[in-house]
Amino acid sequence: MGGVMKRLTATLLALVFLLSACAGITPAPGQTTDQLGRSVRLDGPPQRIVSMSPSNTEILFALGLGDRVVGVTDYCDFPPEALDKQKIGGFSNPDLERVVALSPDLIVADQIHEKEVIPELERRNLPVFVMDPRNLDQVLESISLLGLATGKEAEAARLVDGMKARIAAVARQVATLSPQDRLRVLFITWHDPLWTAGKGTWHDELITLAGGQNLFPELAGHKTADLEVALQRDPQVIIAGSGHGDALRAPYFWALDEPRLRGTEAVREGRVYEIDADIVSRPTPRLVDGLEEVLWLVHPELRT
Repeated sequence: MGGVMKRLTATLLALVFLLSACAGITPAPGQTTDQLGRSVRLDGPPQRIVSMSPSNTEILFALGLGDRVVGVTDYCDFPPEALDKQKIGGFSNPDLERVVALSPDLIVADQIHEKEVIPELERRNLPVFVMDPRNLDQVLESISLLGLATGKEAEAARLVDGMKARIAAVARQVATLSPQDRLRVLFITWHDPLWTAGKGTWHDELITLAGGQNLFPELAGHKTADLEVALQRDPQVIIAGSGHGDALRAPYFWALDEPRLRGTEAVREGRVYEIDADIVSRPTPRLVDGLEEVLWLVHPELRT
């Protein structure tokens, strides 16, 4: 009797499955959570993705999703393959009609889009996943969350594990530094007027993790700084963020040529450097490249 019941149950289950398939019934769409804690409903791994920021584009490509990215901003320039994608306009002011025309099944946005852009996209029934990392730990979290949303959990886990290993290696290298060995670092965001990076910036976090001391720890965000105060605090290392082309290297050239900086230890000892601004300001896997670069600039003796 038991065997008959088991066979009957199996037959009924098979029949239910067949009828469901014939009726076009599909599993309920999945739910995922973005970095703002919003629940995002997806019908499976997305195949047409629009990225609304350079950092999101970098992460999508790092997860192996470059072939599914159909639209990016005018400022998405890394990796180079991103330059060949359809453009949707600027970072803060994307052209929503261009976005809609691409028929995306996932849009990866930033917190800056929360108040105006995202409601408009959701009004058109487009799924929007928001990234909002504020520190290096949250960058790792954002990669994991996006991997989960796009069916790239394994790729995200490998990427995050690799980043964690490199961060841990830097931490071990600076763990035994004395307070005197943690050199005073002036980061120059711009020079006319002098802008620097205070707390709450990637630059400040990377300087601290790399065994340095931010020359302006009392500032929050990117702020103008008093050059006379900088001279009094006597930076031992000066790092200038540089873009592409001579014009965007201007902060570095200024730091080399500014007469008032010549008395600082950094200039006297030839410790004025430039760094690619993107690798220390975009919340992407390349922040770890930036961390290692800052470590080697501040503590060249630790370079292996």
